[in-house]
Order: sequence, then C-alpha cells, then structure tokens
Amino acid sequence: MSLVERLRELWRYRELVRNLVLRDLKARYKNSLLGIAWSWVTPLLMMVVYTVVFNVLAGRSGLPRYPVFILCALLPWNFFAASVSQATNSIVEAAPLVRKVYFPREVLPLSIVLGNLVNFLIALPLFFILALAVGHTLTLWILLLPLTLLVQVVFTLGVSLITCTLNVFYRDTHHIMDVLLLAWFFLTPIFYPISAVPREYVLWGIPIDLQVWLRRLNPMASIIASYRDLLYWGAPTGWDFMLRTAVTSLVVLALGYWVFQRYSPRFGEEV
Repeated sequence: MSLVERLRELWRYRELVRNLVLRDLKARYKNSLLGIAWSWVTPLLMMVVYTVVFNVLAGRSGLPRYPVFILCALLPWNFFAASVSQATNSIVEAAPLVRKVYFPREVLPLSIVLGNLVNFLIALPLFFILALAVGHTLTLWILLLPLTLLVQVVFTLGVSLITCTLNVFYRDTHHIMDVLLLAWFFLTPIFYPISAVPREYVLWGIPIDLQVWLRRLNPMASIIASYRDLLYWGAPTGWDFMLRTAVTSLVVLALGYWVFQRYSPRFGEEV
C-alpha cells in the first residue's frame, strides 16, 4: 500500500482517533477530585519546585521572572515526555484489539500524542495567567506559537512511532525510555538558559561549541528555545534555526513512519 493510500485510510478512521482521544482524556481524570484542573495543578507544582531548587537553593539565576522562564519550557516538555512515554506502550497495552480487529495501527500512538496535545492546550492558559500576574510583557511574536507547536507535534509523533515499534519486539524499551527521558530533560535547557551552556569546550584537544551541538543533536533543545524566544524573550526565532528544526522533525517523522509500517504487520503475532 502506498503512502497516499495509507494516509487516506488513516483519514477514514479519524472517528476512531477522536474516540480514542476522548477515552484517554476521560480515563485520565475519572474519579479524580480535581478532574481536568490537574492539567494546571501539576505543571504549577513542578514550576514551584524547580523555582525553589534551581533559583533559590542553588543560588539566584539572575533571570527576571524565573517562574515564567520555567513554565514556558516546562509545559511543552511535559507534552513531549508524556506523549513519548505513553505512546511507547500503546501497541502492547492494546494487544487484544490489535490481535482481533483490523484498523491502521498508527491510530494508537497518534491518539496518545493528540490526547496530550489537548492536555497541553488546556494547560497553556496557565502560562498567560502567570505572565500577566507577574507583569511579564507578551509581544505579537506569540502569534508564531502555532508554528513551533506544529514542529513539536511532528517530532513527537515521529519519536513515538519509533519507540512503540521497538517496544513490541523489546519490552524493555518502555523502561529504558523512562530513564532516557529523564536524561533528556537535563540535556534540554528547561531550568537553565541555553546561553549558560559553554560555547567553547575542549574535548581531546578539539574545541567544541556546545551550544551549537546541543541544538543540532537535541531537537527538543531547539524547540524549547523557540518557545522561550516567543513567550519569554518576546523575540522571533531565527528562521534558519527554525527551518533546520522543522526539517529534522520531518525526517524523524518519515523515519518513524517507515519503521512503523515496516514492522506493523507483525504486531498481531508479537503482542
């Protein structure tokens, strides 16, 4: 089946995607005291903890309105980390469905990513409320926010397709990803500005610009930097910089979709 035919088939199953997203959202907040308010409470508590640890106990960062600095990066990171972590196990958790019913298997990780996207959009107003409360000035550059979000969704879906495929054949993948996501968090400029990363570092006698290579090897560093440019610094993200990140995200999605389609016919017998 060609790529166009696969996409058409996926579009025909859009109602299934919508139902799975709604199911996941309902299950997430079912019998919860605060319900959907947890979309606000969780990042707010994390922001407070990181502010106390990294801006008080570890010494003043010198950054104005540090809670705003943290939150504009923490929200998109939570979206990415939750999507990848949950999507990694999505095929295995739906094993009875995968074995008995035919549907495009990519519906499962896609619904996870879209569900977390909805959760991110619900939590996003918290940032604007906090920004206004502390007197942070927002600029018209926030109108470019959908573009950064689209790049992140593309990258997140690509990574999710790869990890959920690996998890079908190697069940340790889910546990490994938990550890990798923790390491990934610290390698992404969330509680520190990317300018704090040394520009010159000598490794085996070779000078390395760590800022440049952090962005090249870690697309989430570039994506988070873009969110921070628009929401915190009030400045546009460099077009050449954003274009490279967008191309990288598309490559990751293409690779993830190829890997997924290559091995998805074996999912039924493996799960």
